[in-house]
Formats: sequence, structure tokens, C-alpha cells
Amino acid sequence: MCDFITGGRTEPCKDSVGGIDSVYFLDRDSIESFTIDSNGILTDVVSVGVTNPTAFKYQVRGNSTYTENIQSSRENGTTVFEQVLELTFKKLTKEDHLDVKKLAFSRPYIIIVDNNENAFLAGAEFGIDVTGGTIVTGGAMADMSGYTLTFTGMEKAPANFVFATAGQEAQDNIFDLGLIISIN
Repeated sequence: MCDFITGGRTEPCKDSVGGIDSVYFLDRDSIESFTIDSNGILTDVVSVGVTNPTAFKYQVRGNSTYTENIQSSRENGTTVFEQVLELTFKKLTKEDHLDVKKLAFSRPYIIIVDNNENAFLAGAEFGIDVTGGTIVTGGAMADMSGYTLTFTGMEKAPANFVFATAGQEAQDNIFDLGLIISIN
């Protein structure tokens, strides 16, 4: 028998906003596992060999989006959660050029922080891959010069919320997981 909901939901206040503030890239090879509590909340990161894995922070305010598509099949008896992260990095640089290449070749874990200070872990079990993107410099002076990357993952469950201490900013909650935060 399947689990069922245990309560209803009231109409929430109109105090949330859309958009992504930042993302944190984590190297799969430096992480042994994640501790997820019974409510699906990420509470700890277990590292491999190194004491504290590094989370590389990218601020991505503006055109970046995160969407989670639920794909359920009665015929197959399956439900999966497709995680789609579309990022825009403004300005072309030789350093970012190399990082974009490395991200395209790897399968990182990604912590996404939205403009409401919610943090989610994408690719927790199967990873999340770059499935498309562009390196672009526009035709007009006011056009974008930079990168777009689309990451896509497929998981058995929705992206996990990161444990949050009341009144604490998302970056501090990520630091509390034992991650070293690197900002260039």
C-alpha cells in the first residue's frame, strides 16, 4: 500500500518570490553520501577522504530557473522527478570558459538557493548532467555576452530541502553541513 498525505494545506500568504539567487557545485568524487532525514531534509554531507568538501558558489541572479517535472506512468507503475536547472553566467572569461568545460564533462551535485532562502539538493542519487548550453556573444552592444547551461537530472524523489536553522541565511545552513564555500 502506498503512503498517503497526513494533512491538508491552507492558502499561504503572498510573500514568496520566484528566481534563483545562487548555486553551489559539489564534486561527486569528494562526497561519500548524504544524510536525509525521514522528512526528506538533507542534514549532513559525508565526505570521502577529505575532511570538508568544497562547494563552489556561483551567483546567478536574473535569467536562471529551476523546474522539477513529475513524470508518472500508470502503465509502467513508475514515478520519477526530472530536475531541470537553466543557468546564465554573464560575461565571457577564460576562467569561466574552462569551468564551463569541466561542468559539461562532469556530473556534479548542485545545491540551488532561491530568492526565498530555500536551498535544494539536485542530483542527490543519480547526479545531474549538462544536457545543453551556449557560449554566446550577441550581435548588438546591449546583447548578452556569456554562457547558458542546462543541467538535467532524473531522480526517484523530489530535490531535498537543505536543513535550515530558523533566521539563518541559506549560505550559513550550507556551511553547517560541513562544506567549505569557495567564491571566486
